[in-house]
Amino acid sequence: MSLGQPTVLLVEDELAQREVLSYNLEAEGFRVARAENGEEALILLAEENPDIVVLDWMLPNLSGIEVCRQIKTRPETRNTPVIMLSARSEEVDRVRGLETGADDYVVKPYSVLELMARVRAQLRRARPSSVGISLEYEDITLDPETHRVTRSGAELKLGPTEFRLLTTFMEKPGRVFTREQLLDRVWGRDIYVDSRTVDVHIGRLRKALSQHGGADPLRTVRGAGYALG
Repeated sequence: MSLGQPTVLLVEDELAQREVLSYNLEAEGFRVARAENGEEALILLAEENPDIVVLDWMLPNLSGIEVCRQIKTRPETRNTPVIMLSARSEEVDRVRGLETGADDYVVKPYSVLELMARVRAQLRRARPSSVGISLEYEDITLDPETHRVTRSGAELKLGPTEFRLLTTFMEKPGRVFTREQLLDRVWGRDIYVDSRTVDVHIGRLRKALSQHGGADPLRTVRGAGYALG
């Protein structure tokens, strides 16, 4: 997953629906990973590390409800937003879907435009930089649209990799990222980079953040990785 293009995991067993939704999501600028059943969805979940999951309730074998439950019980995907699609409009079904951990529930037949708006709304909450929202942490401000970073009002000079690293940290202050998670998020899983490269760029980021003074806001968590604050 790259920082520039959010990844949507689309889980839908009906081919026609899958094609229509894939087309519209890609037109909106998303990268789409497609699964036609629950088992495939859980494999792709681990491989693709999606930013959001659009999940059909009625799937063969493993139901959407069970897939959602597994997404929300795994520590590494617990915070990934899930939008549940269902032909079940009864309130009891909606409540059950939300109780399983779904972040939103859309009843079929639905408007594709409405679904796209809901995807963007969930992404805004989960990964604000992907929709151009400025990020703030203490005295640091990052603008993903203009690629400007300031600290206490003074502009910081950051390389593109350091900018992507800082964006990742500022979206989830306090969260500890492993080197593997940072490689996946910042460099992308298609590029082979040695995990020690992460340490080099973290060093550069620390230097850049303190170029006008101020304490180092990055924390090294021994045996685990790095965190902001």
